[in-house]
Amino acid sequence: MTTDALTTELEPSDLIDFDALLSPDELKLRNQVRAFVQAEIKPNIAAWYEDAHFPLEIVPKMAKLGLLGMHLNGYGCAGRSAVEYGLAGAELEAGDSGLRTFVSVQGSLAMSAIHKHGSEEQKKQWLPAMAAGQAIGCFGLTEPTAGSDPSSMTTFARRDGDDWVLNGTKRWIGLASVAQVAVIWAQTEGGIRGFVVPTETPGFTATPIEPKLSMRASIQCEIELTEVRLPAEAVLPGAVGLRGPFSCLNEARYGIIWGAMGAARDAFEDALAYAQTRMQFEKPLAGYQLTQQKLVDMALEINKGFLLALHIGRKKDAGTLGLHQISLGKLNNCREAIAICREARTILGGNGITLDYSPLRHANNLESVRTYEGTDEVHTLILGNKLTGVPAFR
Repeated sequence: MTTDALTTELEPSDLIDFDALLSPDELKLRNQVRAFVQAEIKPNIAAWYEDAHFPLEIVPKMAKLGLLGMHLNGYGCAGRSAVEYGLAGAELEAGDSGLRTFVSVQGSLAMSAIHKHGSEEQKKQWLPAMAAGQAIGCFGLTEPTAGSDPSSMTTFARRDGDDWVLNGTKRWIGLASVAQVAVIWAQTEGGIRGFVVPTETPGFTATPIEPKLSMRASIQCEIELTEVRLPAEAVLPGAVGLRGPFSCLNEARYGIIWGAMGAARDAFEDALAYAQTRMQFEKPLAGYQLTQQKLVDMALEINKGFLLALHIGRKKDAGTLGLHQISLGKLNNCREAIAICREARTILGGNGITLDYSPLRHANNLESVRTYEGTDEVHTLILGNKLTGVPAFR
C-alpha cells in the first residue's frame, strides 16, 4: 500500500478535508508513521496487550524513523516541528497508547529534561544514544503520595561532600525497569532539583507495577532510591524548582492532545467497518438511524479534536502558545476520546469486549492517559484560574 493510498483509505472520519491544512512534508511524515503502525504495531498489538508485553525490539525501528526526541534539535535528534510531532503521536496512539507513551517518555520527558536543563556534557553523553534508541530514559517525578501535587514530594537529595545522596520512592514511572538513565526530581535544601541517574547506580531499584487493566503494552514502575550516591555533575544545572519538570510535562501534555484523537479515530474506524458488514434484521447496522447518529456524533468530535490539536500545534511552532491552551487541549481531547471509544464499543456489541477490536482497549488505555500528565480536575482548575483569575487548587 502506498503512502498516498493511506491518506484517504484510512480516514473515513474526515468530513472537513483535514489533509488540505497540512504541508507536503507534514503529510509525508504522517503517512510514513501510519505505514509503520500498520505494518509493525497493529498486527501484534492484541497479543502484546493480552500478554502485558512492551516490545523492546520495536525501539530501533522507531529510532530509524526519527521518532525519539523528534521535536528536539541537535545531538542526533530530528528537529521536527510541533505539528509533525503531534501527527506522529496521533498515528502511534491509533496503534496503541502504550507505544505513543514510550515515545513521549523517551522524548518529551527524559530527553527534553536533559536538552532543556542539562549541561553540555550531559547532553553529549545521553541524547545521541537516546535518539538512536541505544539508551532508554525515564522521568521520575510522581510519588505514592505526590501525584497532582508534586511539590509535596518527599524524595530528598542531600549533599555529602561533593556528592549528592538520594533517598525516596517514585511511582508510575514509565520505562524505569528497562531504562539506562533516569531523570529523578528531588527536594534539596535549595529547592527541587533534577538529577541524571544511570540506572545501574547502586541503590536504584525499579519494579514493574502489575497487574494492570490499562496500558498493558507499556511499562510503569515503582522506583526505590536507597542511598543513591551521585557525583556533583549529576545535577541538571538549568532546573531549580518545579518549573523544570513542568516544562517537560507540558511537552508530554501537548503530545496527548494529538494522541487521544488518534485512539478515537481508530476506534471509530473499527466501529464503522463493523456496522457496514454486521447484518441485523436483514440489513447492516450502518443502515439504522441510531447507528448513524452514533457514527456522526463520533466523527464530529474527531474532526473538532484534530482541528484543536492542529491550532495548538501551529501556535506552539509560532511561539505564541499559552500554557492554559495545553490544558484546554488535553482536557477536551481526552474527555471526548474516551467517550468516542466507549460509544464505538456499543456498536460492536458483545464482540467489542474482545481484543479482535480496538475500542475497549483504547478506552481502557485512555483511563490512564486521562489521568497522567494532569488529571481532568487539575486541567479544569488551570482553566478556571484563567477564566476567573482566582486559583482554586487548595
